[in-house]
Amino acid sequence: MSVASEKITKYGGFQLHTVKTEKFKTNNIVVKWRTPITKENVTHRALLPYVMQNSTEKYPTTAKLRSYIEELYGATFFIDLAKKGEYHIVSFSLEIVNEKFLSDPTPLLKKGLEFLAEVIFHPNVTDNGFDQNVIENEKRALKQRIQSIYDDKMRYSNQRVIDVMCENEPYAQSVYGEKEEVDSITPQSLYSYYQKALAEDQIDLYMVGDLNEEEVASYIEELFPFKERTAKSIDRRTPHETREVKEVREVQDIKQGKLNMGFRTQIVYGDPEYFALQVLNGIYGGFSHSKLFINVREKESLAYYAASRLESHKGLLLVMSGIDNQNYEKAVKIIKEQMDLMKKGEFSDQEIMQTKAVIHNQMLETLDTSRGMIELFYHNSVSDKYIEMGEWLQQMSKVSKEEIIEAAKKIELDTVYFLTGSEGNA
Repeated sequence: MSVASEKITKYGGFQLHTVKTEKFKTNNIVVKWRTPITKENVTHRALLPYVMQNSTEKYPTTAKLRSYIEELYGATFFIDLAKKGEYHIVSFSLEIVNEKFLSDPTPLLKKGLEFLAEVIFHPNVTDNGFDQNVIENEKRALKQRIQSIYDDKMRYSNQRVIDVMCENEPYAQSVYGEKEEVDSITPQSLYSYYQKALAEDQIDLYMVGDLNEEEVASYIEELFPFKERTAKSIDRRTPHETREVKEVREVQDIKQGKLNMGFRTQIVYGDPEYFALQVLNGIYGGFSHSKLFINVREKESLAYYAASRLESHKGLLLVMSGIDNQNYEKAVKIIKEQMDLMKKGEFSDQEIMQTKAVIHNQMLETLDTSRGMIELFYHNSVSDKYIEMGEWLQQMSKVSKEEIIEAAKKIELDTVYFLTGSEGNA
């Protein structure tokens, strides 16, 4: 099947990924910075892109910067923070209309690339420090983002199961850093961290659209002078010994309990068993026809929601459910039982077919957006395993029942975390 493919060009300090397609009327440009997540740097790194997107040397106020973006025919510019396995990823994204569809001959793509280069290489700095007012505003906003996770009990419990499960592992660090450390960041310490990241991060520049690749290459070489670097990489397999399941119960003033369970899969993106794991997760808890949804939520009426998701670069399968406090024991028992059924092969060919169809459709829907394409291709960069999208779909369709069972046998329950309303009811 013919689906999108990327062309990768290696430069001294970064990799350029181009996807030439006539599917979109815009060009999407994303610059991704990647480095192993560390407790020492995580909070500085969480603040940095928000400060950088505020102003630059050429556009010293947010109003001037945003006004210029509007001049680019209403281009959209935003930043994003993410975690893939134990990597901390910063993305600078610009979506800009393809000049082929305008009567104005302005070279919009070049202007867009110049703008991104301005943000990345020419921040608003005086005396070796970022602007004090911008820093203070963004520090307040970062503390609010961290607080919002605590206030949203579903997100909070999703983070807490990882805190417990991955204690003493870098993956336990929140993508937004630690609230207690925000106040200690100074304009100078943040600028110093910016210089370190600019010099050392793994940089991937993605461009998706109806591109003239020679033209793109000439712009890129001129505008993005990233210096040579040997980016830090990590082993995505965290060695851990099989141990007793950790059970943690936390009491807060909430009405609905949050039950989260963490499993170690021993499988990461790029492994031969990865495709079987994807299908397994779909049957187990990934979709509305899954065992968790049907048995925990529908048949037993134990949960307001029950689902599972994979962290593909860390090898985790995470179960999330919302339950009444008194249903804790029964819900844990049924969630464990559903995984035991997967290990015994007690699922039908119909469930496999239905799951593969949903995964296939999801993949095609993701490839229908330029941003989705970039995120899918980025898995290859993070894993250093190149899988063509056509091959990805083909391998998924070939997964057998036996392969799903073998993947399931590798999975071990690690942690049960329960956020409950009162100890008396639980």
